[in-house]
Amino acid sequence: MDRLIRRTVAIFALFTVELIFILGMFLACVCVFLLLGHQILAGTDLKFDSRAFAWADSLGSDAFTRFMVVITFFASRNFISAVSLILIFYFLFVRRHKWYSLKVPVIALGSISLNLILKYFFNRQRPEIDHLVESSGLSFPSGHAMISASFYSLLLYLIWNRVKNPVWRIVLLIIIGALILLIGFSRIYLHVHYATDVLAGFAAGFIWVILAIFFLNKFERYSGRKLRKTVEQA
Repeated sequence: MDRLIRRTVAIFALFTVELIFILGMFLACVCVFLLLGHQILAGTDLKFDSRAFAWADSLGSDAFTRFMVVITFFASRNFISAVSLILIFYFLFVRRHKWYSLKVPVIALGSISLNLILKYFFNRQRPEIDHLVESSGLSFPSGHAMISASFYSLLLYLIWNRVKNPVWRIVLLIIIGALILLIGFSRIYLHVHYATDVLAGFAAGFIWVILAIFFLNKFERYSGRKLRKTVEQA
C-alpha cells in the first residue's frame, strides 16, 4: 500500500505548473481545431467571421495598412526560411547544440508541410472581398497563423530555456507573444483570411510545436542514454 501511495505521489509530482499549462493548452487547441474544422466541413455560415472583418475595417487607415503589411511579412515563408537557416547555423557552429539545430527545421518545415495538407483537406476558398495584399491558394487554416504559432513558439521555448536574465526573458516573451497575435490579426485586416482560419491556424501551430518538441526531447534523451551505454561498454 505504501509503495502504491509513493508511486501515486511521484506521478503527480511530475505535473508541474509548466506541464499543466502546456497540457491544458494542447487540449484546448485540439478542441478548437476540431470544432472549427467540423463547422467548415459542414459549410456552416459563421457570423464571427463577418463581425471580425467589420471590426478590423473600423481600424483601417493607410498608415495602419502599411504596418499590417510589415507585420504579416514576419510569417512569410521567405522570412521564416531565412531565419531558420540563421538559427541552424548558430546552433551548429556558434553554440554547438545539435538538437536545437534539428528542432528548428523539423518545426519550421513540418508546419509548412502540415499546413498544405490541411488546406487541401478542408478546401476552403479565401474570402470573397477585396484583398489588400496579393494572396493565392486555399484559406483554412491560415498558413501565416500556423507558421507563426509554431515557429515563434519554438523561439519562446528557446528563450525560456536559454535566457537566464528574468527581465530579458519576460520582455522577449511578451514581444514574441504580441507578434504572434499581430500576425494573425494582420491576415484578417488584409482580407486574405477569415478569423476562423486564423484561430484554426493558431491551434494547429501550437499542437504541432508541442508534439514536435515533446517527441524530439524524448528522442534526444533516448539517444543520450544509448550513447552513454555504448561508451560504458567500450
